Amino acid sequence: MAASTRVRRSKWRLYRLARRKGKGQAARRRVSAVKASESRMAQLEQGRNHGYPLGWEHGYWYGKCESVLKLTEQPIEIRPIHVLFVATGKGFPYSPLDEAVAATLRGLVSRLTVTDSTQPVSQIAARIRPDIVIVLDGLHFEIKHVDEMRSMGIRTAIWFTDDPYYTDITAALATHYDEVFTLELTCVDFYRRLGCGKVHYLPLGAFPVEFRPRNPVRNKRHEICFIGSAYWRRVAFFDEVTGYLASKDTHISGIWWERLRDYPTIADKIALGRWLGPRDTAEMYNGSKIVINMHRAFDDETFNNNSAGIHAVSPNPRTFEISACATLQLTDARDDLVHFYIPDVEIVTYSSPQEMVEKIDYYLTHEEERQAIAMRGMYRTMRDHTYARRLDAMLSILFPLP
Repeated sequence: MAASTRVRRSKWRLYRLARRKGKGQAARRRVSAVKASESRMAQLEQGRNHGYPLGWEHGYWYGKCESVLKLTEQPIEIRPIHVLFVATGKGFPYSPLDEAVAATLRGLVSRLTVTDSTQPVSQIAARIRPDIVIVLDGLHFEIKHVDEMRSMGIRTAIWFTDDPYYTDITAALATHYDEVFTLELTCVDFYRRLGCGKVHYLPLGAFPVEFRPRNPVRNKRHEICFIGSAYWRRVAFFDEVTGYLASKDTHISGIWWERLRDYPTIADKIALGRWLGPRDTAEMYNGSKIVINMHRAFDDETFNNNSAGIHAVSPNPRTFEISACATLQLTDARDDLVHFYIPDVEIVTYSSPQEMVEKIDYYLTHEEERQAIAMRGMYRTMRDHTYARRLDAMLSILFPLP
């Protein structure tokens, strides 16, 4: 056989072998693709089987909340007055509070002018002559504007939003106003002793445009949630329950949580340094079975201007925002809380790390009780503790009926 013929035959055999091998690889790829497709289909089916009842459950709950919300609707009188509202002008996280108060006032008075503490407020007031100037927070507002407005015969009111933690500062401001409103009950006597003639107790509340029942996406659903800063007293408390919370489907969001003694144990459950806006916060509350609320200690070392050591007994704003979202709130008890919610009926309290753990375990396994308390808490909030209720009360004090 000629050499050229042998070469041709050898090449032909190699070609056929390569072709056969290629067909085998293609066949294996087809089999792999089929198996991958079947696996994806199985996963999708599993997801549907798990997601359908979960979606139905949350949808049914959301529908129940909406029907209960209708029972809380109440007409509010629009007063024929002109209000100049001075927002904090401090930016986030105060800007949502500015917006909530401004939006609520807009539906309560016949005329509203909105400005903020960075503007020449006394000049604005001199030009428009409002019936009342309401200043929110006021810590960054130059007191000369207040004095100038009062000298022109324009009434002024201040609503302190961080008592008693900044009373070293507010003590020098309060006496310049005609009317003082504070969210902390113990500060009423404090301002009266300073010489303020008209002091009123008015806690903050919930803004239902943001804080209300919602149906959040799956990645915002957890068993337990806490949103807030890691002040040192909170850190000491959470140090006692870190291991327990790490064993649960827990979400914590806020600054300074690296202070925890066993931070690495729970680090994957903490959105460290993240400030949530109202909508994201509300969705986190809605997606959680239990939301922990822990009040800031009146004598905490972190950013505290309360050298007088004034105790805090009033509920914080989160108390109302959490309950407005129809989730079970587990909060540390404050003395004046009972004037806003009925414990174990509309809200649940704890007084120690051990009691917190015991109550979390209980309500995670008693779903009907959990939902019943959450629903009653939401109803009470929307009926009595919204910004519309608070500002209507404020205006009733400032402009009482004859």
